[in-house]
Amino acid sequence: MAARLKLDLHDIYNRGEEIDRALRKVMDEAVRVKASTVEIIPGKGSGQLKKRVLRFLEQKEVKALYHRVEKDSDNWGRLWVHFRWK
Repeated sequence: MAARLKLDLHDIYNRGEEIDRALRKVMDEAVRVKASTVEIIPGKGSGQLKKRVLRFLEQKEVKALYHRVEKDSDNWGRLWVHFRWK
């Protein structure tokens, strides 16, 4: 079974460069281990962190890595990034 990774951003919610580094690191790790999904938890808060995560995921070079993003309908403080490997 493919790996599932998790990134909780609660501890670094207000440190922009650390957020970007953490997102890059988890995406690189997902590619390395061919993960099926990455769960990203920006938390609920004001929604600014979630918007930042979505902007990161929309970058052309990042978007090329994954298949789709799913927003949790029950918990809007959580996203899943799904990968499809051949």
